[in-house]
Amino acid sequence: MERRLVSIQTIDAIDPIAGADNIMQARVMGWTVVVKKGEFATGDPCVFFEIDSVLPDGPAWAEFMRPRGFRVRTIKLRGVLSQGLALPIAILDGRDAPRDVDLRAQLGVTKFEPVLPDARELAGPFPARVPKTDEIRLQSALAVLDELRGQEFYVSTKCDGSSATYVRDGQDGFVACSRNWALTRGENHVWRLAARYQLEDRLPIDFAIQAEVCGPGIQNNRLGLAAVDLFVFNVYDLRAAKFLELDAFLAFCAERGLPTVPIERVVRGDEALHYHHALDAWLEAARGTYAGTKQRKEGIVVRPLVEQASAALGGRLSFKVINNDFLLKDED
Repeated sequence: MERRLVSIQTIDAIDPIAGADNIMQARVMGWTVVVKKGEFATGDPCVFFEIDSVLPDGPAWAEFMRPRGFRVRTIKLRGVLSQGLALPIAILDGRDAPRDVDLRAQLGVTKFEPVLPDARELAGPFPARVPKTDEIRLQSALAVLDELRGQEFYVSTKCDGSSATYVRDGQDGFVACSRNWALTRGENHVWRLAARYQLEDRLPIDFAIQAEVCGPGIQNNRLGLAAVDLFVFNVYDLRAAKFLELDAFLAFCAERGLPTVPIERVVRGDEALHYHHALDAWLEAARGTYAGTKQRKEGIVVRPLVEQASAALGGRLSFKVINNDFLLKDED
């Protein structure tokens, strides 16, 4: 499922903030959002902008975000975490806006991208046969908890780096990509790691791997690595059009000497059957530091042991939970 960056949502609850006269905390989807006092009541619709929305420079309704570069990000106001932006539907000026439609184009909103590749490195579009790496945050799709309930699952560490995808296509050959683009062969981290692990020869035909590239010079090297390395989090079978499940994924990487993201826990049997899936519990599970460091980890990724489709996501059942401590102190 591609994330709906801007959409019509409902104010599910509103509560006062101690010591605050002009603001209140509202609940939208799974997010806590600070709003102006008197602007909304419980049950009201709102235009909700998720984190990393970049509002347009021009409309009067967006002008108050100019000091923040128009970017929506996690902030703390009067001790309350605010993750997103809720505005009255009046900003739509009467334009039609169904609830299940992403309004970013209609409102001129873009998504913040922390690193834009040098145009000289771009070889072409991202391969169409491989899904892009854009895990949805739990707070944006709470229904996934009901879908996961009673199932065996695993939790992996979300490594803070730069996404890379490697594809060996029977028709197009070997392609190395950033998050959104195929990259020209050259002296960049993505291609250097392809050479180090001999991926062009060792990756089976019609398979792709997706990994986080981490190390010195990348996102402040929060994992504390001595050299740039990759951490595989997906193996994708192009012919079957599906991701490998955990055991097969780990065996695939071990056979080829590929490091994977850390697997924090695997929950099976009765523990999985009776596991209490709740937003607050998962937010707590996402906290912590990267092994051997004092650096806050970015968060976790949660997936069932048996791959399955998600009605809530319209795709693979898989979600990320970001560490709120990381968002407040470390996010770029």
